[in-house]
Amino acid sequence: MTDYKIYIAGKFEKSSKKLVVHNPFDNSVVGETWLAGNEELEKAISRAISVKEEMRDMPSYKKYKILMDIAGTIKHKKEELALILAKESGKPIKYALGEIDRAVQVFIIAAEESKRLPKEYISLDWTTAGEGKEGLIKHFPVGLIAGIAPFNFPLNLAVHKIAPAIASGNPIILKPARSTPLSVLELAKIIDSTDLPKGAFSVLPMDREAGNQLVTDERIQMLSFTGSPAVGWQMKSNAGKKKIALELGGNAGVIISDHSDLDLSVKKCTVGGFAYSGQVCIHVQRILVHEDIFDNFIEKFITETKKLKFGKPDDSSTDISVMIDEENAVRVEEWVKEAVNDGAKVLFGGNRKGTYFEPTIITNTKQEMKVCALEVFGPVVTIEKYSGFKQAVDYMNNSEFGLQAGVFTNSIKEMNQAFNELEVGGVIINDVPTFRVDHMPYGGVKNSGFGREGIKYSILEMLEPRLMVKNIDY
Repeated sequence: MTDYKIYIAGKFEKSSKKLVVHNPFDNSVVGETWLAGNEELEKAISRAISVKEEMRDMPSYKKYKILMDIAGTIKHKKEELALILAKESGKPIKYALGEIDRAVQVFIIAAEESKRLPKEYISLDWTTAGEGKEGLIKHFPVGLIAGIAPFNFPLNLAVHKIAPAIASGNPIILKPARSTPLSVLELAKIIDSTDLPKGAFSVLPMDREAGNQLVTDERIQMLSFTGSPAVGWQMKSNAGKKKIALELGGNAGVIISDHSDLDLSVKKCTVGGFAYSGQVCIHVQRILVHEDIFDNFIEKFITETKKLKFGKPDDSSTDISVMIDEENAVRVEEWVKEAVNDGAKVLFGGNRKGTYFEPTIITNTKQEMKVCALEVFGPVVTIEKYSGFKQAVDYMNNSEFGLQAGVFTNSIKEMNQAFNELEVGGVIINDVPTFRVDHMPYGGVKNSGFGREGIKYSILEMLEPRLMVKNIDY
């Protein structure tokens, strides 16, 4: 067992409140760390404010070097970091290794973007008042950022806040999930070894009181939150005048047209539906299949799902393991039973053992059922048939969420119709909504969020434009 000190403004320290982190697979202790309270948060805020100007004025080549140094060390420690991540989150090691690779890419992309922060020249002589004048628009760091990351991608979703903050010249305080803080604390060791000014970065697992202060404190200029809609929108209402970025998940849908590659869609939907036990905000939750291929799709989908191997997170052959805790596994079980009691039919799975919930396929559902209308955040997929493509689009849009959607079709008309009419932040053609590469704009509409992530787009959220108008000749 390892003792992980929290990272407060460039120093590794303990607090008065211990936090024990357990492996959700067998409840073994992965490590011990500490919870920050108001005293520790105050240290982090005060020191971060003291380096705001240094961060703002840091030249691009220095930020580039810091970010590339971080990327290189993460890559060097890939196996070690992946094992910690797998144990604290219950994520199969094959996916944990992929998450580390993505974190490396995020820092590399942020390093590149740090060299091209936006500037714009604007001519002002469109009217007589502007004759003889010109404008320069430069974007400046907003200031201290509070980042709140979830348990499901404990390193990469934290990195999606940390790397753009460094690239844009902002100090940041990162609050990881209490269940999965260790991989980010390992990252803090890596960042501490670089030339980043001490105080520009802190990692603080927090008690509830300190967590609330992170949202309400007026010295913090921006809040970037990834998590549940109920918590995110409440934070927005409590955050005062801060800039806000919210990534809040959804009930992602897939439309499978009769103009598509059936085997490809089956294979993609199996991974998209059940990777990391569905604990992915863009996991495949609702599948609509054209009536002409519906039965064939179900047969192939069940066959492919049966191949998934359950096992320990650190076993390289494991495809699916446990959920983050028994409370969430019980919740998913209750939602499935509730759907069945209301007429739904389980085609595969549906059983729970402790923190493990089987990959589950359901049909005969109603749109108001929780397994359809809400975010399951578990290994449950609903599957229904449709007759016309417009009907499928309308079905997908009949939701309070709108993060991403997948459409399998070889029809250009259907591709265009999906892109123009689906009410989501991203339409993925011939792949599942679970697809994400880290530099693309990522975020949703409706209850799925506010603003966009994806390194360049996160950087833009973390900057404010400022205009200078001057005379051309004097």
